[in-house]
Amino acid sequence: MIFLKEGRNILKDTTSQSGKEHKPRLIQHANGPSLEEINGTVEVPKGKGFWKTLFAYSGPGALVAVGYMDPGNWSTSITGGQNFQYLLMSVILMSSLIAMLLQYMAAKLGIVSQMDLAQAIRARTSKKLGIILWILTELAIMATDIAEVIGASIALYLLFNIPLVVAVFITVFDVLILLLLTKVGFRKIEAIVVCLIFVILFVFVYQVALSDPNWGDVLKGLVPTGETFSSTHSIGGQTPLTGALGIIGATVMPHNLYLHSAVSQTRKINRTDEDEIANAVRFSTWDSNIQLTLAFFVNSLLLIMGVAVFKTGAVKDPSFFGLYEALSNSDTLSNGILITVAKSGLLSTLFAVALLASGQNSTITGTLTGQVIMEGFIHMRMPIWLRRLITRLISVIPVLICVIITSRQGTIREHTALNTLMNNSQVFLAFALPFSMVPLLMMTNSEVEMGSRFKNSIVIRILGWGSVIGLTYLNLIGLPGQIEGFFGEKVTSSQLVLADSIAYVIIVAVLLLLAWTIIELYKGNKKYNQLINER
Repeated sequence: MIFLKEGRNILKDTTSQSGKEHKPRLIQHANGPSLEEINGTVEVPKGKGFWKTLFAYSGPGALVAVGYMDPGNWSTSITGGQNFQYLLMSVILMSSLIAMLLQYMAAKLGIVSQMDLAQAIRARTSKKLGIILWILTELAIMATDIAEVIGASIALYLLFNIPLVVAVFITVFDVLILLLLTKVGFRKIEAIVVCLIFVILFVFVYQVALSDPNWGDVLKGLVPTGETFSSTHSIGGQTPLTGALGIIGATVMPHNLYLHSAVSQTRKINRTDEDEIANAVRFSTWDSNIQLTLAFFVNSLLLIMGVAVFKTGAVKDPSFFGLYEALSNSDTLSNGILITVAKSGLLSTLFAVALLASGQNSTITGTLTGQVIMEGFIHMRMPIWLRRLITRLISVIPVLICVIITSRQGTIREHTALNTLMNNSQVFLAFALPFSMVPLLMMTNSEVEMGSRFKNSIVIRILGWGSVIGLTYLNLIGLPGQIEGFFGEKVTSSQLVLADSIAYVIIVAVLLLLAWTIIELYKGNKKYNQLINER
């Protein structure tokens, strides 16, 4: 693998600045290893048993899995269960399997090439395209940040009765948590994230266990049918297709691929030993798949909650406020045991605790991802606290505007507006996803990039292209409906035409930009091959 490292360094040198030393500044040029402060800092045992080695590699997968169970997933899964029973369980399963495939490739790219996905794309594309892709990815991260702000502020409101405007401002100060975490070491950050994941898992396992669902129907739901992606019948304004698109959009997100390609490099291994590299890829894959399996269970439990915890059609308000209220209302719950527990306030309180845990987990991973793409695409580094403060303040603005405008229009209007804002913000994920999936697949398919031993097998290529094309297609055909959502529930014919026109313009722009990206990556790969051969 030495020749791959040399070729990579040649390309990185072509994009770096002069070798002059600079005085420490708040914002600095960066073109070194991904997440340099923690890169290669975690020791792993050599010649030890499977479980001890797996434990040493466990952690990065948890950071990635957080993105698959963030607040943006909650209402889509629960509403899908309320409207279509267990029909969309198969969509959660397919999304999780695709996620495992993509995250495996992302981790392998980082371990083998020693570059994260943003660095690898930037090294093979022009500066102009790099800036465009950076902005696109930043918008996607900020979209997920809006969901985190809404989730965390609502949790604070529900748990401590803090006014929403104040709670929104409090979420800005999670930067202090990040400052503390940067002092405790990366391994401890991983442990904290894992603990918060288990808090979320425990809450939903407990609530679903009390509901005593029909497990036979749950298992049947894991098998897709012709109805799974049907658009012919609608329940509560939602078709199975729109429900499936919501679950897919909230599950497979672009920033996780950038993050995993970076944090997979935190383990200290001998980069010149192919066997040791292969071992790192193997255990990183185990770690990722185990953690994503937990994320699959969390999302499945959310859907099962929609079916079994609540009476069919009882949840009229799928927002966090509505779900919290439904968990304390005996008229909405499905059996006597749940009603008895709900009277104590335990069900609703646990829901709010899980919501707060989910928001804090996403804060940690979102900040790390932001650092990865900023350094990778535009070679700029700033302190982690400053970056978080800037992005959180930007994300807080639309939430604050929403709260201030609707607070005088009544509680229901305020809650509905926040839920709509959270759902509509996810539209940016549809834009950004192809620009992480396609380059990832192209580079891990390449023998020039990965070497003959680590390039994707023919089976992975087929599954990879099938997943990438399928997800891109589903995201793009769902775009008109998402744009229509910006106009509210009662859409006029003229607004419908406008929304569709905007969506089609965006689709054309995405496809053109994707073609530009593919062409530049192809040319960059040829240049990479030529540089290696010249060495």
